[in-house]
Amino acid sequence: MRAKIKVRLTQLRPPVEIEAELFGHSGWQPGDAWMAETTLGRVMFNELLPLGYPFVNKQMHKKVQAAIINDLAERYPMIVVAQTVDKLKDAGFYWATRSGVTVSMADVLVPPRKKEILDHYEERADKVEKQFQRGALNHDERNEALVEIWKEATDEVGQALREHYPDDNPIITIVDSGATGNFTQTRTLAGMKGLVTNPKGEFIPRPVKSSFREGLTVLEYFINTHGARKGLADTALRTADSGYLTRRLVDVSQDVIVREHDCQTERGIVVELAERAPDGTLIRDPYIETSAYARTLGTDAVDEAGNVIVERGQDLGDPEIDALLAAGITQVKVRSVLTCATSTGVCATCYGRSMATGKLVDIGEAVGIVAAQSIGEPGTQLTMRTFHQGGVGEDITGGLPRVQELFEARVPRGKAPIADVTGRVRLEDGERFYKITIVPDDGGEEVVYDKISKRQRLRVFKHEDGSERVLSDGDHVEVGQQLMEGSADPHEVLRVQGPREVQIHLVREVQEVYRAQGVSIHDKHIEVIVRQMLRRVTIIDSGSTEFLPGSLIDRAEFEAENRRVVAEGGEPAAGRPVLMGITKASLATDSWLSAASFQETTRVLTDAAINCRSDKLNGLKENVIIGKLIPAGTGINRYRNIAVQPTEEARAAAYTIPSYEDQYYSPDFGAATGAAVPLDDYGYSDYR
Repeated sequence: MRAKIKVRLTQLRPPVEIEAELFGHSGWQPGDAWMAETTLGRVMFNELLPLGYPFVNKQMHKKVQAAIINDLAERYPMIVVAQTVDKLKDAGFYWATRSGVTVSMADVLVPPRKKEILDHYEERADKVEKQFQRGALNHDERNEALVEIWKEATDEVGQALREHYPDDNPIITIVDSGATGNFTQTRTLAGMKGLVTNPKGEFIPRPVKSSFREGLTVLEYFINTHGARKGLADTALRTADSGYLTRRLVDVSQDVIVREHDCQTERGIVVELAERAPDGTLIRDPYIETSAYARTLGTDAVDEAGNVIVERGQDLGDPEIDALLAAGITQVKVRSVLTCATSTGVCATCYGRSMATGKLVDIGEAVGIVAAQSIGEPGTQLTMRTFHQGGVGEDITGGLPRVQELFEARVPRGKAPIADVTGRVRLEDGERFYKITIVPDDGGEEVVYDKISKRQRLRVFKHEDGSERVLSDGDHVEVGQQLMEGSADPHEVLRVQGPREVQIHLVREVQEVYRAQGVSIHDKHIEVIVRQMLRRVTIIDSGSTEFLPGSLIDRAEFEAENRRVVAEGGEPAAGRPVLMGITKASLATDSWLSAASFQETTRVLTDAAINCRSDKLNGLKENVIIGKLIPAGTGINRYRNIAVQPTEEARAAAYTIPSYEDQYYSPDFGAATGAAVPLDDYGYSDYR
């Protein structure tokens, strides 16, 4: 099945490049012969695809199959896609039961070069130990150096392991196919376990050099218990954390419902499709599937010659993205929920395509709940993933706590300062701290960042000459640029760069955590939550409005009131956008019923009573509480009072008189015409 063969094919269409080369403009027709160097398994796989689909000549692991099915969904009717997936499933079961893929001890091969690699790194570790004993390194520096050395050693053993394994090894087959497991687990089985963390999440500088195939020493077994226990405890504790995160996300976004077809806004966000390499070729953005895909284009996408490649308002699927890349377009402006002008909820055009149906989202769809569950459900995977790796020293600590930190808009631990102004850096290097001063280009007041710990490290970034190096004295920095390694405080990003930049920052940081764990979530789901976090404005100056300075007002209400006041010739209110964490945003909602059912019930109810607040029942929760139909799906106003009328064709089909003529009845009855009964001539009143 997997042996390479040369085969003459007549009923399978060749790949696009081969078709162009062999058959020119006329193209391939069924019956045209061509030669392929492939395997029997691949030929059998391609026979399951729809007739006329180009031959796929590559290893069919999970991601390739997912890409093919996505492509089929773009190009063929849903019934064809369903039949194809069904055939793939049947073939998978048929061959899986006959393949005999099993794992035995003989399949777990220890790389012969392992001892030689470890000896080399042992020497380097001994040198570090000697430097520590002589006092040349302190305790932290020694640990850091040892961790770096053993990380390199683990990677090299992993590389040697990969080279040593034949492609038909059952373990490699299982991992490469995407069925289960990953290469880290294979390395643990046959290479070396590597560095593990202690309960505090710090690396233990002594690695586990043995693999499970060889067996661990007593000390290694003891060190390994840290990771094993951490995994079990994490599974028990963090599953609850993940569930609670989902609950808060649902609460903050439950009133985000698609209310209208198009809000007619001109605004949007710019997304990257590709990057231009130094040689001029386009490198496709690796995250295009979760950023540009399934969005609505905000402006016409035009190539260098001025030709419109994709028109404004069109949905971006694979064919459209391929056309844009072929035309050399590297970025496009798309509609987004972040810039949607709908006052309550969002519009269908700004949200774009539903990820479930592959069509434009329906009016009445509860996209907030979908977003919350799309983010919360993989949160459980972030938890479990720690358990699978048993505390192997990789940056798992980012996981769920980092996602919570971002959505609650907390100041991150070890926050990195960002440049308040554009200017030149003056860097003072102390014994334990840095002092960074920025001299503004416009001659304004100098901005000083004092007592920045050296443990944080200076940030590596692109300089004016195009080179990448750490921040140094005399460098030029732009406003909002991060000066140290670590995470920026989102509140500072909002203050320095404004709402648009903090939105980008939050979406990017949340995506980084999930992508590090191999979880794919579309940006639009995170954007729905971020929109809710930035929904409020603090009043600075009330102008001619009735707002009180210092009060928190919904952005839509703030803008509507300002428009009214300006139209009447008054002074508009001035406000500042506020970033709220999801818990705070849920409690600050206009609906006191929803807030009271979430947390701090007594305080919310007391506050609502004192301020004589009313509830407009816009969200889902408040309607469930009082037993009303929820304002989503068919419960939305526009669908609620609809009377269904049959079309003329339906009426004709239902009420046609058959033409029997002389066959059954005497000529006295006359010939029936077979036409529709003119229903409008009859009354439909109640005859009771």
